[in-house]
Amino acid sequence: MRSGFGLTAWSSLGAFAGVPVRPIDEVGDARVVIVGAPFDWGTTGRPGARFGPKAIREGDYLNLVGERPRLETGIDAMKELGVVDVGDIDLPPGYTPESLDLIIEAVETISRQGAIPIVLGGDHTVTYANATGVARVHGFGDVALIHFDAHADTAESHHGMLHGHGTPMRRLIESGAVPGRRFVQIGLRGYWPPPEIVDWMAEQQMTCHMMSEVATRGIDAVLDDAIAYAAENASGVFVSVDIDVCDPAFAPGTGTPEPGGMTSRDLMEAVRRLGRELNIVGADIVEVSPLYDRPGEITARLANRVVQSLLDGMAESAL
Repeated sequence: MRSGFGLTAWSSLGAFAGVPVRPIDEVGDARVVIVGAPFDWGTTGRPGARFGPKAIREGDYLNLVGERPRLETGIDAMKELGVVDVGDIDLPPGYTPESLDLIIEAVETISRQGAIPIVLGGDHTVTYANATGVARVHGFGDVALIHFDAHADTAESHHGMLHGHGTPMRRLIESGAVPGRRFVQIGLRGYWPPPEIVDWMAEQQMTCHMMSEVATRGIDAVLDDAIAYAAENASGVFVSVDIDVCDPAFAPGTGTPEPGGMTSRDLMEAVRRLGRELNIVGADIVEVSPLYDRPGEITARLANRVVQSLLDGMAESAL
């Protein structure tokens, strides 16, 4: 398995928040490991998510290398969690099954060392590999998955293929890595998927909180339900954030923007709460496409802070 900085034209050259860089199979006592999955051969709309890991790492303006105390708490998640960065996985462009196998291997390698992988995507296809790698360590069928997204990503196929950014949740359910009854989806809206797929999701006992419910009840009430549901009899929780869960006003740099979504603040506080209240065993942030994020790079900056907010919550829980 290959990972490291600068292996492709779109790989990242610096570490997330300036944390230490280590080989993927030698993370030592790190409790959290950042890894990039520069993959976008599963997109259907606007491409460019292969540049996401680089943009997310660079979506910062602070010079506090490897230090990041949160203003409200004074807690430095980088220090408390011993965060390290292993760079980007070297993926063969255009080869989807082979790339997914490499991602599974990388995530499993991190998890088997007792660390929590946080994967910077990449399009949402990679979540199939990310959650599979975690489930291989924490138990097939035992890991819950909380999924923030405008779209359910439960399509039967992707242009006749098994893998694409609209299929990862179905593939996880069919493989047994994450059963439907362990899924919680938040923020769904728009006009996809069609009724037959919605019916299939109900048959799998997936829990779905539409964006209309978030708007009516409030994100805190929805999170109350999601946390209670995900924590029940699960070995741990994987958090998957598609940046298009946010309204395009807050996250324009994505492949399939859908109006009417969450605010950046609500998303950041939501993942922070998950980190604080749940046993997080893995996470990813996907669908950042910096080609559509200019000027301002606000989507990449939001994604950077979503990762930071999750780490902050995890650090608060650890103390």
